[in-house]
Formats: sequence, structure tokens, C-alpha cells
Amino acid sequence: MEKTNRGLAIFQGKEVRKIIHHNEWWFSVVDVVGILTGTERARKYWSDLKTKLISEGYIEVSDKIGQLKIESPDGKLRETDCANTETMLRIIQSIPSPNVEPLKKWLAMVGYDRIKEIEDPELATKRTRELYKLKGYSEAWIEKRMRGIAIREELTDEWKNRDIKENSEFAILTAEISKATFDMTPSQYKEHKGLKRENLRDHMDDLELIFSMLGEASTTRIATSKNAIGFSENKLAAQKGGKIAGDARKNLEVASGSKVIKKENYLKSPQNKKLLKK
Repeated sequence: MEKTNRGLAIFQGKEVRKIIHHNEWWFSVVDVVGILTGTERARKYWSDLKTKLISEGYIEVSDKIGQLKIESPDGKLRETDCANTETMLRIIQSIPSPNVEPLKKWLAMVGYDRIKEIEDPELATKRTRELYKLKGYSEAWIEKRMRGIAIREELTDEWKNRDIKENSEFAILTAEISKATFDMTPSQYKEHKGLKRENLRDHMDDLELIFSMLGEASTTRIATSKNAIGFSENKLAAQKGGKIAGDARKNLEVASGSKVIKKENYLKSPQNKKLLKK
């Protein structure tokens, strides 16, 4: 099986969307069904199979399937039927296909790797570093990217502790920081760089990453020091934190005579295009 990242796995050359939920991997049921059956109507097949499972006594199937927001082919987050490894194994056992056994082994391997990473979070960090190395990123860039991930997690943890709901409110606050830092929302920034489904920060250069970190670290510090509670107060903290980074960026641009925000991204290299598809 090919290597996995945080939002996508590859099985037999096909994409399987996945997401961390309750500290474990959950997989798109439709993606798995489509691979095993080869049908172009995977959603219809899954709907019929779900009815069949319930009729056979697996009545808890609805309770064990989660409607989780994961990225759809059009790049938008949409609610999709997802299942953890245990439930997915039960589902694929009901699908008559020669591909079932390899997928069962693959899911077991992914589940085992996740258990090890929960027991030792450093393993997940090492795996992420290795993936970036395989894609050709420099050690210096990887160091900044990993630090940026840690700063982002510190910020989202603070938001959770300050009565911020996930998904929509997180996205709005993130956009506020980005607008104040770069004069663009993340979606506008991706468009500026010609990106679609790719992770924006994976296509930033060193300075872009540094100012992203500054905006989020400043927001965390302000929210903590002001004891911001709720969406409105944290939105104000996000605007102030982003402005600190934005002012620093503009000062650098004036002093250096060159723009920090670049259209260039890691996809520009033909060699890297191939690597990023793996």
C-alpha cells in the first residue's frame, strides 16, 4: 500500500478520503465501496448495502456511521458517510469482491499504525517529516512547517477551551487572521497560487510560513492574555493577532523592496508534481 497523509490514503492506485475523529482514522465509505465494486454509482450501491446490512441484523450500522465533513472532489467540505476501521471491516465483509482481503489487511495496518501513534505521538511527527522529505522539501522548510503545525494546534486548542465551535467558526477565525496578515483569506490565497485541493501551507515559502506562524502565535497570546471567551471576543483577538503579522510583513516589504506573498508554489516543478501525486 502507498503512503498516507492526514486527509488522503491510496489503495490500489485509488484515493480513499480519511479524517481523524475521536482519535482514530475514519474512512469515506463511498470511496471504499467504489474501489471494491468498481461501480460508478458507489453512493447508490452503498445505500442498498446499508439497507441489506440492517435487514441482516446489523441494526447498529447507522449508529456506527458518522456524517463527517471531508473534502469532496470539488474542493469543498461536505458531510460524507464515514466509518472507523472496525466498522469498515464489517462493511467490506458484506461486499462480494476479490479486493476485500487486501483491503482488510490494509485497514488493519492503518489501524495498528494509528494505535502506535496515539501511544507515542512522536511517531506521527516522524512520519509527517518523512513524507515531506519524500516530496523533496528541504530540512529547513520542514522544520518551519512542523513548527507551524504545532503553533496551529496550540491555537485551535485555545479556541476549543474558549467556547469556539469547530468547523465554521474555526474557518471564520482562521480567515480573519489570514486577511489581516496577507490581505487575503485562505481561499483567495489558494486561488492566487493556482491551487485547488492542495494544502495552502505546503506551498508557502519560508517567509510565508513565518508570517503565518506569527499571526497565529500572536492570536493565541492575545486570546490568552485577554481571556477571550466566545466567538466575538476571539474574532477580535484573531484580527489583532493577524494585524501584528500583517504590519511586520508590510515593514519587511518596504525595507526589502520585494513582496512576501508569492504566486509560486511547490507544484511549479514538474518533478514535484509527480511526487505530490503519490
